[in-house]
Amino acid sequence: MSERNVELARAGFEAASRGDFEVIGELLAEDVRWHGGDPDASGSCANREQALAFLRGRAARRPGPLPQLVDVIDAVDQVVVVMRLPTGEQIANLTTFRDGKVVEMVHYPDPAAALAAVGR
Repeated sequence: MSERNVELARAGFEAASRGDFEVIGELLAEDVRWHGGDPDASGSCANREQALAFLRGRAARRPGPLPQLVDVIDAVDQVVVVMRLPTGEQIANLTTFRDGKVVEMVHYPDPAAALAAVGR
């Protein structure tokens, strides 16, 4: 199953890069949580519609180059998606899957912290 999660994460990143929100929506569980460490913080997403609205808004505001995929690291039912911003800075999302759907994404401004969260 974990190899499948890596494939799904890569497909999601590619879909986001081309603005294919339909594909992204199919990857997200209805009750997906997307946040920066505190699921109750302002700006956190508590469901698929909020996550898609966030992505659409971010895509509309981003005039320049998109982040580049650096790596997708398998952690059984989770993957760490490492990205490089146009500035050269690296960030990561720790993505949790259940039954082939993303149920939670936690943003980390430092990939090392995301890797530490999965014991690596």
